[in-house]
Amino acid sequence: MMRRAVVTGASSGIGAAIAERLLAQGWAVTGISRSPPAPGIDHLALDLASVTAAELREALADLSVQALVHAAGILRVAPLGSLEQSEGAAMWRLHADCAAMLADILLPAMTAGGRVVLIGSRTATGSPGRSQYAASKAALVGLARSWAAEVAPHGITVNVVAPGATETPMLKDPARGSVSPRLPPIGRFVQPGEVAALVSFLLGDEAAAITGQQIVVCGGASL
Repeated sequence: MMRRAVVTGASSGIGAAIAERLLAQGWAVTGISRSPPAPGIDHLALDLASVTAAELREALADLSVQALVHAAGILRVAPLGSLEQSEGAAMWRLHADCAAMLADILLPAMTAGGRVVLIGSRTATGSPGRSQYAASKAALVGLARSWAAEVAPHGITVNVVAPGATETPMLKDPARGSVSPRLPPIGRFVQPGEVAALVSFLLGDEAAAITGQQIVVCGGASL
């Protein structure tokens, strides 16, 4: 039977790279995004910034899912003295709350071999001007480790992949303001396909012993 993965943020950036790679590897892929993803990916047109748990549960009710990849994300930056509560709440909602809703719906029905990967960020350990973003991404590590401990006896893994500056539309988002990305020591930005390759590995059988971990892909920026 064909394995199915749910990938959020599947129409752009890292989410799109993951969805397209899984599709090419023979997965059936359901992409959750506002805009349509690449051809061949089943599309659930949902705005995760505003969807309720009940609406999400109804949309996913008929799916048998072996993997969940939560890649949807936004970046808003501000220094102390200029923090906007609404911006912080929007990032928390999309990154942490949606991860919890999706896991609560999909994880209990997963069988042995099930996989969850949350796309975090290298900045989860802290970054000037990005405190609210960093906090929402750091929360994913606590969620993943807690869920990993719950489901490990059932043969299911939960991990976080934390990219550094990656060449996606977010890198050029005007919302970054004066907080510009720094070129990693390798001399170039991380490519979405490199993140997708790691996610693909974590979804496979050979990664069955890796769970509850945050794996950083940063081109040496965290050295």
